[in-house]
Formats: sequence, C-alpha cells, structure tokens
Amino acid sequence: MHERVDLVSGCQSSPLFPARVFGNGTRVEQTNVISSLTHIMRLTRAAFVFAREGVFGVVDPALVPPPAQLLLRLARLIERPGEKQGPTLSRALIRLGPAYLKLGQFLATRPDVVGVTLARDLENLQDRLPPFAQREAEAAVSASLGCALEQAFVSFGPAVAAASMAQVHRGEVLRDGSRHPVAVKVLRPDVAVRFRRDLSDFFFVARKAEAWSAEARRLRLVEVINTLARSVTMEMDLRLEAAAASEMAENTRDDADFRVPEVDWNRTTHNVLTMEWVEGIALNDHASLRQAGVDLPELGRKVIQSFLRHALRDGFFHADMHPGNLFLDPAGRLVAVDFGIMGRLLQHERRILAEILLGFITRNYRRVAEVHFEAGYVPAQHSIENFAQAIRAIGEPIHNRTAEEISMARLLTLLLEVTGLFDMRTRPELILLQKTMVVVEGVARGFDPRLDMWKVSDPVVRQWIERNLGPIGRVEGALGGAGEIARVVMDLPGIARRAVTVLEQLETMTREGVRLSPESLASMGRDRVRADRITQVALWIIAATLLAILLTNLWLHCNQKCEIAAIIDCGVISWPASPFAGLMKA
Repeated sequence: MHERVDLVSGCQSSPLFPARVFGNGTRVEQTNVISSLTHIMRLTRAAFVFAREGVFGVVDPALVPPPAQLLLRLARLIERPGEKQGPTLSRALIRLGPAYLKLGQFLATRPDVVGVTLARDLENLQDRLPPFAQREAEAAVSASLGCALEQAFVSFGPAVAAASMAQVHRGEVLRDGSRHPVAVKVLRPDVAVRFRRDLSDFFFVARKAEAWSAEARRLRLVEVINTLARSVTMEMDLRLEAAAASEMAENTRDDADFRVPEVDWNRTTHNVLTMEWVEGIALNDHASLRQAGVDLPELGRKVIQSFLRHALRDGFFHADMHPGNLFLDPAGRLVAVDFGIMGRLLQHERRILAEILLGFITRNYRRVAEVHFEAGYVPAQHSIENFAQAIRAIGEPIHNRTAEEISMARLLTLLLEVTGLFDMRTRPELILLQKTMVVVEGVARGFDPRLDMWKVSDPVVRQWIERNLGPIGRVEGALGGAGEIARVVMDLPGIARRAVTVLEQLETMTREGVRLSPESLASMGRDRVRADRITQVALWIIAATLLAILLTNLWLHCNQKCEIAAIIDCGVISWPASPFAGLMKA
C-alpha cells in the first residue's frame, strides 16, 4: 500500500484529511479563495474569543510590529470585565471546542514553540467536557461491537469521565462465571468532522506563518500541526491506544513498581476500548493517599524511576503522566491509564540523551557540544567552541547548588533555549521527552518538595549508561555493526547484479536513446494533441485580436484623413511637400 502525502501540509493520508486524488496518484490539497475566506472567518471568531477572554492582554506589545500593536490595543477594548487573572488562554481554548482544547494540551508539550511561561499556563488545561447522552453511548457501543449491549456487558453504567474525544463508562463483563468490572471508553459521535474542520484552520495559519517568518520555519510550525494531526488520528482509533497499552504491558511485566491494565480485545474496536477497571487511589488525591498511610516521598521516587526506566530502557513511554492518569493500587504499584499520547526514543536517540546527561554531570561541556553536532541537531556552520561556551553557561550554575535545587527538567528547558540561538531545528521526540519529564518531576516533587532528582534518577541512568555506553554496550554495538556488514557482504551478489543491470540499461539508452512503452507514447501523443489544440486556439485568439486592432486603427486613420483633406481643400492649411502628400491627396 503506497503512502500518499499532502504536498502542501505534509500530512499523511488519514480519515481526518481526505484530499482529491488526480490521475497520477498525487494528493493535492485544494486551496482557493473561498476556502481561504472560510478559514479567515473561523479564525476571526477564534480571535474574538481570545480577545474576549483577555489572552492578548498577556502579550508584550514591544515584541510585535507597530501595526499589530494597534490591533492589540483594540483587542483589549472587548475584554470580558473581571477576567484579568488566571489561565486566560486555557479558558479561551475550552470555549472554542475540542480541537482547540487538544491543541492547547499539545502545545503545553512544546515550550520551544509557545515559551515556558505559556506552556506552564497550558499545563493546567483540563480535558473535561460534559458527557454526551447515555443512549447515544449505548447505541455507539452496540453498533461498533456488532451485537446487543446486553450480550457484551452484564451492566453498563453512566459516564464517569468525559473528555474532548471520548468518555469512559464503568461496566461489568461475565468471565469464568463471575462478574468483572471494566472501563469502557467510547468515542464522541462525529468527533472526526469537528477535528478535521479546525485542524484545517491550524494548517492554514501554520503555512502562512512559515511563508512570512524565518523563525516559524525554524520551529517547523507545519510539522507541529502535522504531529498534532497524527496524534489525533491515532487517538481516534481506539485499537491503536489498546495496542500501545499492550506494548507497554509487555515492557513492564517484570517491573515491581508499575503495571498496565489488561486490554479486553474481544470488546475493543475502532470506536470502543474496553480495559480492566483500575481499583486504586488517583495520585491527585493527596488526602486519600495520606489517609491510607502511603509513604509519599517513596511514591515520588517510584514515579521518577518508572518514567526514566520506560524512556531509557524501553524507548517507549507514557507521554501524558499527569496525576489524573496515575493510580496507586492496593499492592503499592503505580497503574497508568489513557495511552492516547505515547513517546518513542530510538536507540540512537537514547544514546544521545545519555551522553548529554553524562556530559553535564562530569562537566565535559565540549563533549555535550560535540554530541549535538554529531547528531545533526545543530547546523555544521556554527562553531563547536561557541556552542560549548553556551552549554557551559547552563551547566556551571548546576554545580554551585545543592542536589535538591537542581531540576533535570529545567536543565533540558534551558538547553532548548540555548540551542535555539544556534538554529537547532525542532526535535519532536526530545521535546515530548522534556515535557513529560517536567510533568513527572512536578508530580514527584508534589509528594516531596526536597526531592533530589539526581539521586533518585542515578540508579536508572547509571545502569543504562553502564549497560549501553560501557564495555558491554560497546561490544554489542560492534557486534551489531559487524552483523550489518555481514548482511551487506551476503547481499553483494544481488547488489552486483542490480548494478550490472543498471549499467546495461544506461548503455542501451546511450546507444539507442530512451525507449518508451506504447502506453506512454499514446499518453504523450494525447497530451501533445491537447497542447497543440490549446496552442492553436491561443494563436487564433491572438490573430483575431491583432486583426481587430488593425481594423480599428485603419478606421480611425481614414476618418482623420478625410478631415485633413477637407481642411486642405479649403486652403486653411498649406500641407508641406513630403512623400505622404500624395497619400493624403489620394
């Protein structure tokens, strides 16, 4: 199956972004004046909501050009009275609907795009909306499972949580003669249509921004919206979320401090996800945790080490680990839910991350800079020495503070700010890791404000570094490289045959010219006939236009000649002797 990519937005083919497909199979987004006006009208409404909620009041006028400063002052005139405090952008995004709410949550993971302050504002954005009707949910589950609701579930209760894309119901299933509680996640009706409309507006803004701004091109705003679109597309297929949960369950099956609810694949489809019901205390319920006698500092340690273990050891981590998605079960294990947003790090990326952290710990700033250049994160035209100097400005203050005052998340945030000065292109995988680390660190320090991040992280990070950057890791890397070389050597006969075939074809083309199939010749002939027909029509139009101009000039010339001849005959003007005199007399 061939993947078709939108040439304008770069968005991969998905149900959210249908596009017209032309005869050659190329997918082209339809942009015209009418669609642009539609985008502008919807965006104008969004701007009005932003202004009404006071969003533009937090923008520094000095950072925008003079014409925009006037618009900012006008926007302040329609602010809602009494709404000067609090997360203004979060309120506006909630008012604008699910797609904007999801955009805000996504941008909270991108402080490189919106800034650290705004990202912290968006961290408080809660994806909570009123649930849709119970009968609609029951009808959707029945239609999706292809059977009556009573056949699939012994009981199906009302919604216990509702978000922008789906809502969760508590149900019960009959298994081995006993009733087992389950969580049933159901997509909202027609959610894809609403997201497709609003995401098209986001693409419109991102393309215009990249066309006008070099900074927007560096931040790759179109790619940012593309990432959001891919994430939303995956979240709208609950089978993919179930697969993510299943993969993480396999990765963590031997972990003593962490587990994943079991997926009920028999009751999971595109629009419905059924999982084991989690019995435990949510990590945002501090009062219940204290009442249960939970060791909160130890719980913070579990959160940090579990996240780092998933990111470094597995390369697959839960990227939405806020306290509402984490529970503590009766056995003292962390249980995660909602696997719609996941992050991946390849082995190469994990190695880069580990070397960067190790370089900061050992104060080897030159090596940190070299890693960035070796990975291609910083363009080669920049100076490694200057970049190492900028890295030193981040690292040295760390060594003048106590361990409990050092934030790994803050370190990565400062690193992103510095790399922006050296034209480092956005790395979505590292940004998502950094943002998740900010959230995880905040959760852990909520349980223990004096948490020593480096001490807690040291066992996991040191184990990974020793395993992968130490002698064993180097030997395995060499063996892996040898394996690649062996595969290439084994494939050398095939490579040689293909090379000979290509050379023979080039020789034939050089000697006899390019040969085209009858179908290609027929297609070219039809195209040539069509082009010749268009050319002939254009030539006839040009000839007719020139003929009309010539006749008009002759008519004007004859009228002028008659008038001049009449004046000469009356003796008013004495026409000088010239070669044109005979023509005027004729």
